[in-house]
Amino acid sequence: MNERKQTPRQKQVYDVIFGTETTSGRAFDILLLIAIVASVAVIMLDSIPEMHSKSGVMFWRVEVFFTLIFTAEYFTRIWCSSNRSAYARSMFGIVDLLSILPTYIAFFIPEAAPLLIVRLLRILRIFRILRLLELLTEFTNILDVMKQSAKSVFVFFSLVIILTVIFGCLMYVLEGPEHGFTSIPLSIYWAIVTITTVGYGDVVPQTVAGRAVSAMGMLTGYAIIAVPSAIMTTKLWQNIMEKEKGRWLHWNCPQCAQGGHAKDADYCKHCGSSLDVPEDVRRPPSSS
Repeated sequence: MNERKQTPRQKQVYDVIFGTETTSGRAFDILLLIAIVASVAVIMLDSIPEMHSKSGVMFWRVEVFFTLIFTAEYFTRIWCSSNRSAYARSMFGIVDLLSILPTYIAFFIPEAAPLLIVRLLRILRIFRILRLLELLTEFTNILDVMKQSAKSVFVFFSLVIILTVIFGCLMYVLEGPEHGFTSIPLSIYWAIVTITTVGYGDVVPQTVAGRAVSAMGMLTGYAIIAVPSAIMTTKLWQNIMEKEKGRWLHWNCPQCAQGGHAKDADYCKHCGSSLDVPEDVRRPPSSS
């Protein structure tokens, strides 16, 4: 599991940064959330032309200040983790890294500054702070379902691409450049807009045959939208049934945010870190 032994100091810092069962752990996470919201507010305000021209330099300095704080926090998490690679590859670890990279990129590519809004994703940590474990569990359930359904959805998506190309080529032949379908790529673009039921209306068929094909594309679009939803809903329902039968623990690893652990598990099966499960979570639900 690549778990390493922590020093007493690292364990102490780990309990504060990753834990939510102590007063200091909750206080740290609340302060972190305040900093995240404040940094995102600065980014939003800086996007207003009037405020940017008036206080752009100040906004940039504040953003650099927040980035230095988040950078120190990110490397501190790596330093005190019992499994550093597990944290770095976890959802939280990736989001933490992505939240600081845009500022450093912006030093060389100023246009990348708006990407800092990704920092708002870190607000997901509020699920842990407010002890809304069910919300975090459902969120990771959805991620698990997406992984499990990836192959089926990919095959289906490939068929949709083929169907879209067929519709686009057919419209190019039926309508032609004189009706706005000047190329096959443009016709495929029209097919995507039509099948997804977006319907911009910038390119429309003029002939009877073209409108008939367009109607078929619209009807096909409704059927297409339902299929991936059905695939993932089925997987999600299977996962819920597994949990209802008591096979899984309703708790996510505080370090890598992964779920799907056995009821009597003490350590994360993904990264090997201690699950630190509170007694009220392990206690079976009342029959009343």
